Amino acid sequence: MKWLRDGVAGLAAVLACSMAGQTASSGIADRPDPNEIPIPPIRTAMPDMPGVDQLPNRPEMPDVMTLANGHKVKTLKQWQERREEMKRVLEYYAVGLAPPPPGNVKGVEVSSQMLMGGKVKYRLVHLTFGPQQSLSLDIGIFTPAEGGPFAALISPSGTPPGATPLPHLAQGANQGRNEDVLLVVGPAAADASRGPGPGPGSAPAGPGNPAGANAPRMRAFGPRTAEQIAESNPAIAHGFAFVMFNNNDCGEDTTLRLADGSWAYRTTRFFPAYPNYDWGLLRAWAWGASRIVDYLVTDPAIDKDKLIITGVSRTGKAALIAGAFDERFAMVAPVASSGGGTPAYRFSGSVPDRGGKEGLTEMVRKYPNWFSPHLHQFWGQPDKLPFDEHWLIALAAPRPLISLEGDHDQNVNANGVYQSIVAARPAYAFFHATDKLGVSWADRPHGMVQGDWDALLAFADKFLLGKPVTRTFDQYPPGVGTSKGPGSE
Repeated sequence: MKWLRDGVAGLAAVLACSMAGQTASSGIADRPDPNEIPIPPIRTAMPDMPGVDQLPNRPEMPDVMTLANGHKVKTLKQWQERREEMKRVLEYYAVGLAPPPPGNVKGVEVSSQMLMGGKVKYRLVHLTFGPQQSLSLDIGIFTPAEGGPFAALISPSGTPPGATPLPHLAQGANQGRNEDVLLVVGPAAADASRGPGPGPGSAPAGPGNPAGANAPRMRAFGPRTAEQIAESNPAIAHGFAFVMFNNNDCGEDTTLRLADGSWAYRTTRFFPAYPNYDWGLLRAWAWGASRIVDYLVTDPAIDKDKLIITGVSRTGKAALIAGAFDERFAMVAPVASSGGGTPAYRFSGSVPDRGGKEGLTEMVRKYPNWFSPHLHQFWGQPDKLPFDEHWLIALAAPRPLISLEGDHDQNVNANGVYQSIVAARPAYAFFHATDKLGVSWADRPHGMVQGDWDALLAFADKFLLGKPVTRTFDQYPPGVGTSKGPGSE
């Protein structure tokens, strides 16, 4: 992408941040900075919905069991209608509109090898799909060598062994600095004091790299060779298939912007094939996971009725979205999904003060590229959202969903998680399946550790495989669930 680097290299970073209206606790303004460089609008087939100034202030969590016409959901037909309503609202305001399934996914086995003395088989598969088969995605599939079909855990965990890493764009000018990324265009300047940074092509946080490439690690950087993954991955040791892909091969995780303010990521990967869709990166990664499912349901080694989607941190958010929009995922297991994931926006963040950690304002300030372009307008006004994150959870009902959290995760508001689970529970209660909505708290900061793995696999054993499991999935850290909500005195 030399043309892109040349085109933006001369652009100056405009960092004119207004201090007016900032909250004392966070230093973040209660409304967007007027100096932000707007993102050019993307016209989609979706009709316009009300803007933030047209919506009422609604501190309570929007009910998942009340139709837009005010009627309560009492029948399965009404629930299906409500699901479609929630999905449309989420597409417009939260995640962006994605293309429909292409319907033409093809897979070619590039290579295969036996691992661990013949106990595990690894296959590198190249998928093609989309207009004129113009899009592609490499996936790595690990399965036990004998038996099957197997329950499969699908995870964004870096480039599969044997696949060629794709070239990637530069990072945005102030990416990863906890700043308003809409104040600037152009790439990050070289800064020896910051180091080179991981770049979008590095291994993301995930089961192969628990804490992420530039996060404090609970253990050494995850294995990369097929043999090392087979030897250490808990899902493989548990007798499951493990399917990995690099989410950056679906959409590049960069806040880089072109001279006109548009996102550079829309010039690569899946995006050029679908110019009239305003999907953010999280939705693109989830859409990529669904293309993997398109292939896996044809693979005789995989049990198509026992597919699990997971991810850590940003890819945990994508896993939650994938589970909401694709019912073929039999179980949903986001890990440390933080702001934009399982915690409710109305009960998280510092602007306004809802207990801190990552909330709506923090997310649209530093990572608006992950979301629908219509979400940014709610900066500082989460109570005006016509949805909240519990809708993504409720859309998985009655399928098993477990929120895997850390009891001292610096990004996750524990009360926000609690409020989302409570507000989504009526959807599970409608199916008499409240036990399938679970939560687990591992002893960790942001990332993924063995305790998360233990809970994920036990949850799958109980609800996908029907095995006896004695542990419960309904406990919270002390004091969680007692915080007052928005508008409380």
